[in-house]
Amino acid sequence: MPGSPQWPHHESVVISSGARTGLPVIIAVHSSVLGPAAGGCRIWRYPRWQDGLEDALRLSAAMTAKFAAAGLACGGGKTVVALPEGYDLTPDRRHDLLSDIGDAVEALDGRYATAPDVGTSTLDMVVIGERTSHVFCKPTEHGGSGDSSPATADGTLAALRAVGARLGGGAADGTGPLRGLRLAVVGLGNVGSRLAELLSEAGAELVLSDIDAGKRELADRLGATWAEPHEALTAEVDIVVPAALGGVLTEQIVPELRCRAVVGPANNQLAVPQVADSLQTRGIVWVPDHIASAGGVIHAVTVELDKRPEDEARQRVRGIEHTVAGLLQDADSGGVTVAAVTEELVRARLGTPDLG
Repeated sequence: MPGSPQWPHHESVVISSGARTGLPVIIAVHSSVLGPAAGGCRIWRYPRWQDGLEDALRLSAAMTAKFAAAGLACGGGKTVVALPEGYDLTPDRRHDLLSDIGDAVEALDGRYATAPDVGTSTLDMVVIGERTSHVFCKPTEHGGSGDSSPATADGTLAALRAVGARLGGGAADGTGPLRGLRLAVVGLGNVGSRLAELLSEAGAELVLSDIDAGKRELADRLGATWAEPHEALTAEVDIVVPAALGGVLTEQIVPELRCRAVVGPANNQLAVPQVADSLQTRGIVWVPDHIASAGGVIHAVTVELDKRPEDEARQRVRGIEHTVAGLLQDADSGGVTVAAVTEELVRARLGTPDLG
């Protein structure tokens, strides 16, 4: 339904009822200007399936920006399945649901490829791959690039290095721009946990937090301070690193922040776009999440879709540091937010005045 009044900025939004489960499978294709669309497959519980649709629309547009800013020949897309409250996703039902998703992806005839996201894994991609070839991030033993979490964490570290240098971090002996800085990592999933370990190795002082108290073991092992999520988000640190679900940066939370920058891999960090301006008013640097979290898709696309060597993929991921350094410099020169500079870059690469 390209150009429809409901979704004017999306090329197509397809909602199909799974033949096996009856659950609504939502696939939003935001753009194919730079190439076929790609994006993760999210299986999550929502109060209403329409909330899942809104998530798909936001996330697919963010994927377009992520690919464009990274200079990749892909457009943005997203798959979302909204699980009803109380729905028991047994192993058999899960297999059926993944098959339904595969059918929905295959029906788009190569205009969209999917990968793991919240609620799905690399092994799930194997099941989806039984119904379609338009899937990536399968395990390496199945011919894929594997879990994207390490590359996402590596890319976020690259972004943090650029911001650390901007904040004047690092020891006089040149051991790195994050040494001696204090960072709060909020969310210790696959990406957040690896990132915490990388930051510890880089000499940063850490505050760690997760809704799962069992993750406190990681904090103890790294010698980090443990805090509840809100406490960590508002801790007196140099950089807050959102690494859980989105919407954490609200107009209400901005006055409570006691950091100099916010840089993290969580998607859709801003509750509303205006929060970027509120952060700038307080002198807090915010690097858009589609820049900081791009390492995973950069690695997967380079290896699986572009068929380039692993070394080149890692080099592209490390290049996020250079990208962020350039965005910070341009934002300073123009007296605008990094978000505004990033949006201008993406618009230029897409050749469009409106990202939607």
